[in-house]
Amino acid sequence: MTLRFFRPLLAALALVSTLRAQEPPPTVIECAGPSETVATDTETIATFRDKVVVTGNNIRVTCDFLKVVASRKGDPKATIGKFGYFKSLVATGHVTITQGDREATCGQAEIFPGEERVVLSRLSKSDPFPSVRSTDDQYTATGPRMILYRGERRAVIEPEDGVGGQITLPPIKDLGFSKEKPAEIPAPPKQP
Repeated sequence: MTLRFFRPLLAALALVSTLRAQEPPPTVIECAGPSETVATDTETIATFRDKVVVTGNNIRVTCDFLKVVASRKGDPKATIGKFGYFKSLVATGHVTITQGDREATCGQAEIFPGEERVVLSRLSKSDPFPSVRSTDDQYTATGPRMILYRGERRAVIEPEDGVGGQITLPPIKDLGFSKEKPAEIPAPPKQP
């Protein structure tokens, strides 16, 4: 056999491996406590307890309890149905979400992949406000309830009981007058 015969086969294998490399990694959920899955004809609900860790496509979530709701596909009579798309992930208790160069902490995070939004809130009024910060500490945002919109570079901080959000940014350049040179005060305009 000649190399000419193998070239199309090698090209096809290279294309398949390139396409596989572009597929997002699977979502992996681990926990130290019990986990349970309950399925209906249309969706699958899974819960995970104690030291829950979710790793997925450029995201890591840790929490005490996680409830996942996914659409169900395949045979509705099957005991264990196939997962479709994620409808929601609700993480509660000591939640930390790390994605890229951002980290969020809160009491509860509701993740809606289909709506491309994340809602961060407290479990009780005695809990600290949710916060989002850059891992290089260039900015921090805190507030009673935060809604983060994927792909829009938009975050909304909703007030609660008259308390709004707080955003900490890098220092603004000094826009004041120089200390070495006295300020020049312009002369008043002449009256005609």
